[in-house]
Amino acid sequence: MPSRRSVLQAATILPFLSGCANPLRGNSSNYSPSGLPLRRVRVSDELVIRTIAGLRPFRRSGFVVKAERMNDKMVVHNYGHGGGGITLSWGTAHLAAELASQSPHKRCAVLGAGAVGLATARLMQDRGWEVTIYSKELTPNTTSNVAGGQWSPTSVYDEGYVTPAFEAQFELAMRHAYRYYQNLVSPAYGVRWISNFLIQSEPPDPEQQDFTEKYIDMYPQHMDLTRDQHPFDADYVRHYNTMLIEPAIYLPQIMRDFYDAGGKVQIREFMDRADVLTLEEPIIINCTGLGSKKLFSDDELIPIKGQLTFVIPQEEVNYIVIGNGGLYMFPRKDGILLGGTFERNEWSLIPDPDETRRILDGHRDFFEKMDDPWA
Repeated sequence: MPSRRSVLQAATILPFLSGCANPLRGNSSNYSPSGLPLRRVRVSDELVIRTIAGLRPFRRSGFVVKAERMNDKMVVHNYGHGGGGITLSWGTAHLAAELASQSPHKRCAVLGAGAVGLATARLMQDRGWEVTIYSKELTPNTTSNVAGGQWSPTSVYDEGYVTPAFEAQFELAMRHAYRYYQNLVSPAYGVRWISNFLIQSEPPDPEQQDFTEKYIDMYPQHMDLTRDQHPFDADYVRHYNTMLIEPAIYLPQIMRDFYDAGGKVQIREFMDRADVLTLEEPIIINCTGLGSKKLFSDDELIPIKGQLTFVIPQEEVNYIVIGNGGLYMFPRKDGILLGGTFERNEWSLIPDPDETRRILDGHRDFFEKMDDPWA
């Protein structure tokens, strides 16, 4: 008869054995190019934990990073990132910091405490500046908290509306942000590398270069997969790696870094430009996103409403799916994010139940058809 000690030892080992055995099932199509098992996402009404909506600050001609004199102040603008706010934040923050650093001052106000405002404030601190953030909301109540968080600058501008100067600025911001986020990859910041599977309705056009191909050096493991190389019910699938930034972890950590570096915060809502110019700081960096429409009379700025539904976290899911009929899935610690709306000039933050139904049904249908030998 086995001793109590041997039984306890066996019980301790069993979970490790079962964890090691599971990934050995299936064939190569059930694994990512990095060798991670691709598990089915469970989607049902019973698993929904919340549905939310947010507004992306969008300009057809792209974001604004520029400096201008207003009375005795220098105002540096850094806003209008569309769906690329988190992605580009450290990049446009770098561009804004370069402009601000042309002044002889070392004290500034940063307007806004979302991803762009926090990144800008931290880079100014790293340059030795005394920084105060002014914002009407702090995390977790900022627009950035509603973002998906995948590193890839999407819906930042409309083709045909941008200038060559903006395109150069955009690529520079993209490359700075791409490098900076790599320094933050860790559980502490909620940043990790992850496989993306882009589901396409048609084969890639060899004569036309898409966004990921244009910047392929920032999309590692970029490859088109055949039917026997993935588990999805789709004929045309492209794979590449990006970073996933989880706002619920990332934003509080950057805020802690800001406080640890001596930063100050004042809760304040500005009524107009004149109100902004009453601040005592000689340099004001405007990171107010949609707020810039009223504060600085930017009529090109419009909201794009995005709606997200979360189902319970599923730790076994560790990949992103994009392009499934305009839908996308990001696996986060705070839940499986299911999205797929893009409503121009819509100011309402109330989720649309018809869109919720479309998002849930579309994802459920897609993942039910996915091959998962472990299910």
